[in-house]
Amino acid sequence: MLTSKQRAYLRGLANKLDTILIVGKGEITDNIIMQADTALTAREIIKGRVLENSSYSSRECADCLAEKCNADVVQVIGSKFVLYRPNPDEPVIVLPKAKKK
Repeated sequence: MLTSKQRAYLRGLANKLDTILIVGKGEITDNIIMQADTALTAREIIKGRVLENSSYSSRECADCLAEKCNADVVQVIGSKFVLYRPNPDEPVIVLPKAKKK
């Protein structure tokens, strides 16, 4: 679970990213899940887009992919969404520490 500061940090990183995952009018197939999973392993953070003719909203698509790929939804704006999953072997992104209560 991401804190609001970590989420804000990741949103800043995502601004520079290109959209690499596009969900069209079909269902969320195993191929799309595999692409997202592979990209998350390689990059840790990805930006996706849902086309207008899709039967999914961008929030539904982001939540579904996050669940299937064991990732966190960072942001959903309009038709775009950002997913994050740290690489357990070689982490590239260092998140700000969460404050302890």
